Amino acid sequence: IAVDMDELIADGLGELLVRYNHQQKTNYTPADFAGKWLWQILPPGGQDLIEGYLQSADFFRNLPVIPDSQEILRRINRRYEVFIATAAMAFPNSFGPKYHWLRRHFSFLSPHNFVFCGDKSILHADFLIDDMPNNLANFKGEGILFTSPHNLGVTGYRRVDNWQDIARIFLA
Repeated sequence: IAVDMDELIADGLGELLVRYNHQQKTNYTPADFAGKWLWQILPPGGQDLIEGYLQSADFFRNLPVIPDSQEILRRINRRYEVFIATAAMAFPNSFGPKYHWLRRHFSFLSPHNFVFCGDKSILHADFLIDDMPNNLANFKGEGILFTSPHNLGVTGYRRVDNWQDIARIFLA
């Protein structure tokens, strides 16, 4: 089972909104982006700020953990071979912080099972759980779409809304 990192186990969107709201004196919440990408809602220049946060050396260092992900992934890992597959090519400063974040919060997973990649279609797994439909489109196994504000209108994949839904699939 390959599991994406950002928006599945690490709350990158939450951190983006904390930084953006603080800097711009706004009050955006994830609900404001339902069915939209950040760049579709933010005013001109907003996307550049978001890109700057993502490229910064500290962005991925202290992301909040998505609720229930640790406990359920620990249980799934006892039954299946689990890989964390995270896109890192677009954000070269993310390699070290993502690796250390994973070791700190998911120490029960082998670091040999951390896959830093760009195109996830190269993954050879039975399942890929991801919030980005483009990562599922060319994946050869079964893609499972993890609900996030930006993918609410997407159909064509088995969808899970939270880690409890994932547990019902893999731990039932």
